[in-house]
Amino acid sequence: MTRPLRIAVAGLGTVGAGTLQLLQANAAVIAARCGRSLEVCAVSARDRAKDRGVDLGAAVWFDDPAAMAAKADVDVVVELIGGAEGAARKTVEAALARKAHVVTANKALLAHHGVALAKAAEAAGLTLGYEAAVAGGIPIIKALREGLGGNTIRRITGILNGTCNYILSTMRATGRDFADVLKEAQDLGYAEADPAFDIDGTDAAHKLAILTSVAFGTQVDIKSVHVEGIRHISSLDIQYAEEFGYRIKLLGLAERDEKSGGIVQRVYPCLIKPDVPLARVEGVFNAVVAEGDFVGKSVYEGRGAGAGPTASAVVADLMDIAAGRRVPTFGIPATALKVLATVPVDQHVGEYYVRLRVVDRPGVFADIAGAFRDEDVSMESVLQRGRSEKSNVNVVIITHETQESNLLRALKRLQANAALLEPPHMMRIEDLA
Repeated sequence: MTRPLRIAVAGLGTVGAGTLQLLQANAAVIAARCGRSLEVCAVSARDRAKDRGVDLGAAVWFDDPAAMAAKADVDVVVELIGGAEGAARKTVEAALARKAHVVTANKALLAHHGVALAKAAEAAGLTLGYEAAVAGGIPIIKALREGLGGNTIRRITGILNGTCNYILSTMRATGRDFADVLKEAQDLGYAEADPAFDIDGTDAAHKLAILTSVAFGTQVDIKSVHVEGIRHISSLDIQYAEEFGYRIKLLGLAERDEKSGGIVQRVYPCLIKPDVPLARVEGVFNAVVAEGDFVGKSVYEGRGAGAGPTASAVVADLMDIAAGRRVPTFGIPATALKVLATVPVDQHVGEYYVRLRVVDRPGVFADIAGAFRDEDVSMESVLQRGRSEKSNVNVVIITHETQESNLLRALKRLQANAALLEPPHMMRIEDLA
């Protein structure tokens, strides 16, 4: 067996501590599988006195993670700080500058700077590992980059944020509304005190941008991801979707547009049939469906966050480095990644769910039908429910297939109608069969 792989770990929070626990608990198994032992020689975190449940006695402590990356006598720097800028970016850049491999769980850093970091790593003959940055313990990067490497990928679809999936699953199971379930998710530790990063779709967008690069050989382009969150979804929407035979999920979708040849990247809540694999993924679990020209559909499901699953992904990257297994960061050399040609979301063609809260009086539905007709939007199904003492009702419409720009024009016309009591609620229906 060759000399140990020497490791520095920057960040000893949930994932950092979990990584050290895994390395210590399964040291013998890891060494047998990659041909050498993995040894943590240096660590850096904000609180030196905190009890993390692991033995740090053999590791040199650094208060500054970037200084550790620049000075520690190690082969690999593991960055588990988080954030696209600041200490995380400085640490990774310092590690690459001194010719140390990097393993990170930082999806924001990769979404904003992944191409530049990949070019720096590959030019120096180094690995930039990031399996832990997308879908936690699901080995989706390795699956796309290696296991499905012989396929042309047609589409990637995924539940990429466990917080949102927990909220939507619980709303459907209990009938409770968004704010109530969000508070429960925060109490359980599934959502942060400030949950915006999750519920507004940003976290899922970062992950989708990375998956798009690996799947389609394009440069990571977070700015081209159309992002919508789940704040606006009510228990009424969950109920109506069920009545029409659908479930609501926050999905990340990336696919090649056949007409333009560009890549569509979208994160938004949408309606899907309950018999497709993603509809059955509940709670905090993540799942990704990859569609290749030869393999067909390949489904990957597992825990998308937490100490154990994320640490498992970090250690998998470390084992590849220890064993000398190396592939280009995004599947092909970073210098060969194509500039992503984007497709505006309003060119999307599909069916839609629309909920309108209106005054219940004669002529209102005629106005709705007229706006849809004038913009070439055909209605497939209509449901009217919820008359109250104030004569307010919900009109819920499922459209036939139409271009999104047509529907948006129709809804804009309706917003000028005094009978509309709140902005229209629109979601896309995705055919994942």
